Amino acid sequence: MKLGIVGLPNVGKSTLFNVLTSAGAQSANYAFCTIEPNVGMAAVPDERIAALAELYQPAKITPAVIEFVDIAGLVRGAAQGEGLGNKFLSNIREVDAVIHVVRCFEDDDIIHVEGSVDPARDIETITLELIFSDMELLERRIERGSKTVKVLGNTMRAELDLARGLYAHLESGKVARTYPCQPHEREQINTWALLTTKPVIYVCNFSETDYTAGNIETHANYQTVQAIAAAENCATLPVCAEIEAQVAELDADERALFLGELGITSGGLDLLIQRSYDLLGLISYLTAGKPEVRAWTITRGMKAPQAAGKIHTDFERGFIRAETVAFDDLMRCGNMAAAKEQGLVRSEGKEYVVQDGDVILFRFNV
Repeated sequence: MKLGIVGLPNVGKSTLFNVLTSAGAQSANYAFCTIEPNVGMAAVPDERIAALAELYQPAKITPAVIEFVDIAGLVRGAAQGEGLGNKFLSNIREVDAVIHVVRCFEDDDIIHVEGSVDPARDIETITLELIFSDMELLERRIERGSKTVKVLGNTMRAELDLARGLYAHLESGKVARTYPCQPHEREQINTWALLTTKPVIYVCNFSETDYTAGNIETHANYQTVQAIAAAENCATLPVCAEIEAQVAELDADERALFLGELGITSGGLDLLIQRSYDLLGLISYLTAGKPEVRAWTITRGMKAPQAAGKIHTDFERGFIRAETVAFDDLMRCGNMAAAKEQGLVRSEGKEYVVQDGDVILFRFNV
């Protein structure tokens, strides 16, 4: 799964990307420092991995990961080719969800492409460019549908009506994900590769002074972004990229001490990764043994054979059963043998829906 990090130039996108992924992407105080998208992987924070590693003492520990793409800054007129224009928009089209970084900090030394800090205006700038791109795509779909409706009949007529209704919704300045429609219509819309159907987290980048003052929730800029997010069914998260960059250079003990001195209980980017994972409807199941303790990423609602296929296609093809124990039960018992004695290890078949935190041993035969 890919998450695209977007925003105007000089809002902190590349700084956050570097902290998330340790990828070392270029970050500088001028527009379009990022041209080609930078791609990196980030581990999903999961305390269960450390607990299982303590229990099994494995040779290898592998957390679940999520992919982040640092996309070039967007400017007004991108849908008509301004800045990096359609190149930027095509990069967004390839991701599963969007991390929209919004500048909420004042700093005369860091250029703002619009000349001032205004989160509502900045969000509108990017949102409108995405909407314009979606409208262009829908125009082509409507044009093609109008030519074939007489031949294809009711099915095409229903699709054409849906496209026209959605076009009017976009034309009013609203994003596709807020268009009121039936579930089967939403499924249809999701096949059209529209930019504004993608789920979004608005990440508000604050100065260290504002972030550590203890009143972010009442900060005018944050309340502005929260109101916009609520209207679009999106999430928000305040961060300070400056602090996160400092924290990333510390070891675990130093990190805890540093955050404690600032009155911060946890890093904002750990929360961002966790929320991104949730945003995409992802969960982790676990495998544990002496060779390796590992978290495997699956979509919520996935059944056991398909989950087994994440390890190897042979596991899915020759699936027999999944020997499963809940993480909490395993840790309470202290080992797998004790969990079995207490009847907590279950033998699940092909229709079993894997749950977050299941510790599984798959049995298969090919």
